[in-house]
Amino acid sequence: METRRDALTAHLDQLLEVPRFSDYGPNGLQVEGRETIRRLVTGVTASVALIDAAIAAGADALLVHHGLFWRGQDGRVTGWMKQRLARLLQHDINLYAYHLPLDAHAELGNNAQLGQRLGFTAQGRFGEQQLGWLGSPPAGIGDAAQLARHVGERLGRTPVLLPGDGRPLQRVAWCTGGAQGWFESAIAAGADVYLTGEISEPQAHYARETGVAYLACGHHATERYGAEALGAHLAQHFGLAHQHIDIDNPA
Repeated sequence: METRRDALTAHLDQLLEVPRFSDYGPNGLQVEGRETIRRLVTGVTASVALIDAAIAAGADALLVHHGLFWRGQDGRVTGWMKQRLARLLQHDINLYAYHLPLDAHAELGNNAQLGQRLGFTAQGRFGEQQLGWLGSPPAGIGDAAQLARHVGERLGRTPVLLPGDGRPLQRVAWCTGGAQGWFESAIAAGADVYLTGEISEPQAHYARETGVAYLACGHHATERYGAEALGAHLAQHFGLAHQHIDIDNPA
């Protein structure tokens, strides 16, 4: 089976509600390749390693969460940018990138998929553009230390844990990737624990001073699941061949 590039682009932009997001870079088709798409590869970041893997897999399109273009870049096609673009253009591969729209999608998004993987029961949203999620922890998870062990087992890496005051966990807040700056919003939303990908210096103090626990679970580790779920949806909808390729990243 196959589809036209324009049909795939239109479906993705509508499904992910691209126009409603204010983002750090362009969402959608970032590099135009061949017009007919039969084989789709998904991954987290459009790195040289992922692009090379997509070429080896015979991809007509590559769909990622972290694309090539971000606010503040100077626009020169040199170094790593040249390497990535040259490979895509030489092999006529379409590059799709969806950042905040992929984080936010209610079923296929990074937050939805992470919550499912960790067994959270979603109950609401919080924060700017309603990107943060609120819910309850799995049965049997009573405190932050137990949750940290559970997260480590499910994600395959040990999170950084700030245990807070050891309170029982009733309300969990989470947002994948580099959302450490949303800890205060999670606290204001009534969370007993907040999970995200990264941690910066201020969050340690907030956890100690408010008693709310904090888990830094890895930027890449928390954002491995949305692109894969979206790719599976596209494979079913359009009848495409789909392969998800995870290029490991310790960050």
